[in-house]
Amino acid sequence: AGWHQIEYRAFGYAFESIGVREDQLEAYARVMRRLFDEPVASFEGRHFALREARNFPKPVQPHVRIWIGGAGEKRTLRAAARHADGWNCPYVGEEAWAHKNAVLTRWCETEGRDPAALARSVNVGFYLGADPRGAARGEAVYQSHFGRDPRTGFLRGTPAQAIDKVAAYARAGVQRLNIAFREGPYDWDALEAFATEVLPAFGVTRPR
Repeated sequence: AGWHQIEYRAFGYAFESIGVREDQLEAYARVMRRLFDEPVASFEGRHFALREARNFPKPVQPHVRIWIGGAGEKRTLRAAARHADGWNCPYVGEEAWAHKNAVLTRWCETEGRDPAALARSVNVGFYLGADPRGAARGEAVYQSHFGRDPRTGFLRGTPAQAIDKVAAYARAGVQRLNIAFREGPYDWDALEAFATEVLPAFGVTRPR
């Protein structure tokens, strides 16, 4: 549904109230499903209209997954239950994620949707260090980016601490974990440690 008014202004879009933006989110999820799946797509809604729209070439995949990200319990999670194939929540800790996940499951049940039909993921900020010295550098960068943020969805400290954090997410029900980067410079040694120490702890071999 969007949140950053500066981005709307940059591209010339009206920054509507949150209720309108949530309405638009549900509408364009339905629009995209039609464009992906139907040879000719038509849609009449309050905010968008398609009249025999053609979207070619079609995706190679027989069913392209639509993901909806966010944490709003009244509208966003309901929209995910209604229209999405996957749900993602950014920067929240494992306990907060588990709560939102339970709300999503309840919305699925309300909407007559199989909760297992939605993939569930979390975005975590990446401020890891390969060793204590690198962890201190990462912590300084984290403080400059998110120091006063009450959320706890970040990989910080050493690889051993990251393993504990990822394990907590797995116990909460997270199926996929995405590491998210802000502006550089990036700590390539930390990425190497993530690939060679953290991922193997969860049965993920380093990609070649």
